[in-house]
Amino acid sequence: MLPLSKKADLPRILILSALSLLVAATAVFAATALPGPADKADKLLDIREVKSASGVTAWLVEDHSQPVIAMGFAFHGAGAAHDSVEKQGLSTLASNTFDEGAGDLDSQAFQKALSDHSISLSFSSGRDDFAGSLKTLTRHSDRAFGLLKLALTAPRFDADAVDRMRAANIARVRNSIGNPDWVAARILNDTAFAGHPYALNSGGTLTTLAALTPDDLKNFAKTRLSRDQLMVAVAGDITAAELKKRLDEVFGTLPAKSALPPVADLTVQGAGTITHFDMDIPQTIITGLQPGIAPTDPDYYAAGIMDFILGGSGFGSRLTEEIREKRGLTYGVHSGFTMMDHLRAYGVSTSTRNESAGEVLGLIRTEWQKMIDAPPTDKELADAKSYLIGSLPLSLTSTDTIANLMLGLRLEDLPIDYLDQRAEKINAVTAADVQRVAQRLLTPGGITFATVGRPQGITPTKTLDTLPHVD
Repeated sequence: MLPLSKKADLPRILILSALSLLVAATAVFAATALPGPADKADKLLDIREVKSASGVTAWLVEDHSQPVIAMGFAFHGAGAAHDSVEKQGLSTLASNTFDEGAGDLDSQAFQKALSDHSISLSFSSGRDDFAGSLKTLTRHSDRAFGLLKLALTAPRFDADAVDRMRAANIARVRNSIGNPDWVAARILNDTAFAGHPYALNSGGTLTTLAALTPDDLKNFAKTRLSRDQLMVAVAGDITAAELKKRLDEVFGTLPAKSALPPVADLTVQGAGTITHFDMDIPQTIITGLQPGIAPTDPDYYAAGIMDFILGGSGFGSRLTEEIREKRGLTYGVHSGFTMMDHLRAYGVSTSTRNESAGEVLGLIRTEWQKMIDAPPTDKELADAKSYLIGSLPLSLTSTDTIANLMLGLRLEDLPIDYLDQRAEKINAVTAADVQRVAQRLLTPGGITFATVGRPQGITPTKTLDTLPHVD
């Protein structure tokens, strides 16, 4: 996934990082990772849907081999896309302060309660969703779920805590201005998402962050969190019956429905343009986007293989072979899908010496075109399928990663048995399918590029004097 204002989009990185593994580095899960009943041995994960009395639904992978419970949850559609121009960064600041005191516990007391009981609780905000995660030992689950409920239903937003987190965010923005990768992402967001809330700085600007108040955060808590938007995923040492009770305890008193207005869909803007920002650095950052594909699209499996071969696999990909291995023009080049509720995109990012920038940009377009012109080789296809089906990331054996993976599947509206369908559908993809999807998706002359540095051999469509949505 490309660094689109990287973390102001924390939930989608947090959640979709697991889902993106299904695209570019997906793995099956070992049968020993989360053991289930004997009749479920053919499943990668034994996922069950649980519904509480108040109507909250959760996906559950039950595993009693370790006394640990992990929960991931998201208020779908409650993210930064609803922050106004004047209140950019509100969702991010909210994510920083929900655990800075709640109920009768001030910030120090709340954090001490978490630490004393080895409870991990965090919140995150992206353009689409407002999300959170909880991890606890089973013996401390009463305290853990009680603190989560307090954070969601009675956050304090004390002035000193808000001031501290506001100052940290302002410092983050100031520091980011000198980071060319961040600058490139900011420019690409503004260009590719022009005219849409996605173009705003979800992490906030120096001006808007300074103006946010505890009252803004209290209004956020009242208007953004509702049960109709809530998605929950849980893995670990808890039964379905116990989970039903926890769902009602934690979320049951939240408003039933949200009144948030709809957010419009869009496609990638600025096709074929290059927007540049001058920075006196020895390398040029090159990043680009074009329209992509949804995980629910029948061609998605073929698209995943196409991306793996083109640039998603890193070493061994065509982009890496042509740009790094043969010519030594970069340390790394990657392609990948960007998945947001109202935009599906496909993009590329790399850096190179200023004097070779034009050559690298041309090579990217050339490899795009080669993928269109001819099907992959038998070896490329076989290698991609083998890796996508057979790799086994160790991180996916942990309860919290499994919970976030399931939450990512839910946010993308994928079926509960999605993981069990993957291998068969990947294996069914032919070389002709990959070429057909490349012809459908790839637009070598239509990529929206952003560059930062002092590139040679590139003629920008537009050069910016100031960074958008920063001051």
